[in-house]
Amino acid sequence: MGDLVKQILAVPIQLTDQVIKAADEAATFKPECLDLKLKTDKLAALLRQAARASNDLYERPARRIIDDTEQVLEKALALALKCRGHGIMKRVFTIIPAAAFRKMFSQLENSIGDVSWLLRVSASAEDRDDGYLGLPPIAANEPILCLIWEQIAILYTGSVDDRPDAAASLVSLARDNDRYGKLIIEEGGVGPLLKLLKEGKLEGQEHAATAIGLLGRDPESVDHMIHAGVCSVFAKILKEAPMKVQAVVAWAVSELACHQPHCQDTFAQHNIIRLLVSHLAFETVQEHSKYAVVSKATTMHAAVVLASTTNTAENSIPANDLDDERTHVVPHPLENNHPNKLHNVVTSTMAMKGTPAVKNLAKTNAAGKANPANHQQSISLSSNNRAREQEDPETKAYIKAMSARALWHLAKGNSPICRSITESRALLCFAVLLEKGEAEVQYNSAMALMEITAVAEGDAELRRSAFKPNSPACKAVVDQLFRIVEKADSGSDLLIPCVKAIGNLARTFKATETRMISPLVKLLDEREPEITREACVSLTKFAYTENYLHVDHSKAIVGVGGAKHLVQLAYFGEQTVQVPALILLCYIAMHIPDSEELAQAQVLTVLEWATKQAALMQIGELDNLLPDAKAKLELYQSRGSRGFR
Repeated sequence: MGDLVKQILAVPIQLTDQVIKAADEAATFKPECLDLKLKTDKLAALLRQAARASNDLYERPARRIIDDTEQVLEKALALALKCRGHGIMKRVFTIIPAAAFRKMFSQLENSIGDVSWLLRVSASAEDRDDGYLGLPPIAANEPILCLIWEQIAILYTGSVDDRPDAAASLVSLARDNDRYGKLIIEEGGVGPLLKLLKEGKLEGQEHAATAIGLLGRDPESVDHMIHAGVCSVFAKILKEAPMKVQAVVAWAVSELACHQPHCQDTFAQHNIIRLLVSHLAFETVQEHSKYAVVSKATTMHAAVVLASTTNTAENSIPANDLDDERTHVVPHPLENNHPNKLHNVVTSTMAMKGTPAVKNLAKTNAAGKANPANHQQSISLSSNNRAREQEDPETKAYIKAMSARALWHLAKGNSPICRSITESRALLCFAVLLEKGEAEVQYNSAMALMEITAVAEGDAELRRSAFKPNSPACKAVVDQLFRIVEKADSGSDLLIPCVKAIGNLARTFKATETRMISPLVKLLDEREPEITREACVSLTKFAYTENYLHVDHSKAIVGVGGAKHLVQLAYFGEQTVQVPALILLCYIAMHIPDSEELAQAQVLTVLEWATKQAALMQIGELDNLLPDAKAKLELYQSRGSRGFR
């Protein structure tokens, strides 16, 4: 930066020398040229001072101020050269308005003010005269830009106490206006914010993380921050920083992933998924070995004892004792002391995959005896987890909520990330948090499950590996989804994502697994349109042709009274509900056209009516489905069964 600024400053410094020389040689307007010389001389001194301090100058305002100053000096030189003529004819034909000098003096004063402000704003905290730098003349038309420059300069050169305040000011600006956020990025604010996040104190780190999250409101801004190295800084914070800072960083990850899905893989490459899952699993369930975080049961002392025992008397350990050590589950803070069904599911699942974790732990600690660096790392990790355990419950709940939110946006439409999440203990965590978490934790967990199941719906390999019907983790998740849908609280934010998640998993349920059908059918009756619509869409995924068990599921839907609800929705529902209800009715009619329940509900009459509605027939999917479903029913149902006389 220093050499570049010196090159930029070279031209205006040369111009000041030329203006001074031309003013000395003036033959006319000598008093005005003397004033011009004095002001230019003052400006030259400031420019030379800036050149000496070029390594410390803030680049963005420096470029703009120097460019404007160069233009002013060029005009001053042209004015001074007009006053050098000695001949009588040149004096007669050279016209200089009286206002020209006044305007030039004003412009030189503005340049002096701009360069003086640049030197003050670029100075270190110790060299500044006072805390308030004022606004330079260049900011007259856009004072916010100057305020942004000032705050970013404080992030670069301010004191330890001033930097958090500057970051807080940028947070306020970015929150107020999207344009201000873009200006902060354009004026080089991302770099010092990342530095403050990585090296600052707690308050400064929180403000810096919040500012970065607010700046990522569009794909272009997110791409800029990704190129600036935000992923590596976030990974470092999520691994080592205090929990309050980690929670804000998790929120910032969710914001960036929400506004620019292309950054998902970059975050995954920096182990962000692993770190988020570890925060989600802390005091929820024990993590998978690849996502392990040391807990109370695996502090350094316990680990050394385990390694020692494994090396010296491995065969003497009873199998049941080893299993107990493997299947230790940190109790959830909201959980009572009595074992429940979900706790048993978690414990049994941990037992199935616990052996590799214990072996890896023993190997790691055995290697630690020979490697002091590993030993020191274990001490640091143990200390970090003790600090985590001592955090207040609100902070613990908040980091879980933000970790779930980040995983929700990172998983959206991304099969590799969903596979990485489901291979960890995240599904068990979501199941536990859906039951026992606070409202925000529950909602973000439900949304994460909705996105993961949406990806699994179109990815057969992920569906088979993560959502096996006999998988304890899958059972735990399905149980919680069923509980929420069965409760059917229309005022709950959890209902719609859980209904969608069940629909996404429709192809994983067995023919005998019909318990999901009944609560979904109940949602068709006298519910808010949005809930009713999602229930129709989810039931359609059970009944549509691509589902191998579509006949069994169609019979189950009709068996619990679904036909009469769908007929009412087709006739009287809003269009947002009417169309999905008709689509579902068509699939059911095609798969079980001989159903007596369909005849009693007069479904054929409904389909005949629908084929005569021009607005409905213009909908692509219905245009094909309605004639086929109507033809199938006509083959199997008599006129009497249709209610005709």
